Amino acid sequence: MREVAFIKQNKEKWLNFEKAIFNQRFKNPDELATLYIHLINDLSYAKTYYPKSKVITYLNQLAARAFQRIYKTKRQETNRFLYFFQIEVPMVVYQYRRYFAYAFILFFSFAAIGAVSAAYDDTFVRLILGDNYVNMTMENIRNGDPVAVYKSGSNWGSFIGITLNNIYVGIRAFVYGVFGGLGTGWILLQNGIMLGAFQYMFHTEGVLWESVRGIWIHGAMEIFAIVVTGAAGFILGAGILFPGTYSRKTSFKMAFKDGMKILLSTFPFFVAAGFLEGFVTRYSNAMPDALSITIILSTLAFISFYYLVYPFMVTRKSNPHL
Repeated sequence: MREVAFIKQNKEKWLNFEKAIFNQRFKNPDELATLYIHLINDLSYAKTYYPKSKVITYLNQLAARAFQRIYKTKRQETNRFLYFFQIEVPMVVYQYRRYFAYAFILFFSFAAIGAVSAAYDDTFVRLILGDNYVNMTMENIRNGDPVAVYKSGSNWGSFIGITLNNIYVGIRAFVYGVFGGLGTGWILLQNGIMLGAFQYMFHTEGVLWESVRGIWIHGAMEIFAIVVTGAAGFILGAGILFPGTYSRKTSFKMAFKDGMKILLSTFPFFVAAGFLEGFVTRYSNAMPDALSITIILSTLAFISFYYLVYPFMVTRKSNPHL
């Protein structure tokens, strides 16, 4: 069968299924499961005979939404909180995985721009970070403690203040997605360039390693989580700009709901990063290098696994056809 004929034959069925999933127009879970099987059969057929077709992407997304709906209708042995993190968020992350790629590529591109700009312009670091902060950091470096700024204030005060600030940045990165993703891009631009310029400043002073072994104890999880909220913002922007077969209002509501799930999933990581910054980073100078490296790599590995590997495991285990 030619692809055009395949789409024409099944288009009405897919559109009705799509509307039914969003509006929850099913008499019982068995009806949804039966239609889901038909959808998977269509997806398998498309992958076999039209491997480069865009219809595969569409059916993949539709199947992912249907699977989430089926799981919600089942009786869960785990409580709602565990289900949210164990199943719901990973499924949403898998569905929107390309937006995570966009966010990470943009952020680290901006960080590279920040570092290169600092390398070719002696005034760039002060322009981005401000004279007061740069002067304070230089003074700390001369005193032999490049990350002394993280020792100011009390443990609990730093923990609470830093956590709330990071969550605020994450919320802005998501909400600013309503401007077609441009607002989210601006947040990633600001933070990426600051990171690149910040680390290059330590490099020029010959204390890059001292900064890395201290700052990235909390920074690995903190920066990663900020980029994740950027992906949520891009999802929101895409829901407005590219509604597909949905009305723009419906597409926005779906994107907002899915993006909000991703945003909420970052809060525990922001809390963990704030705890590390308030209670651990300040003692980095007294730590053996091996301990600092272990903390950095373990926190990075944990959050990377949750957002980059685990979603594939959950989705593929639940549905081998996806």
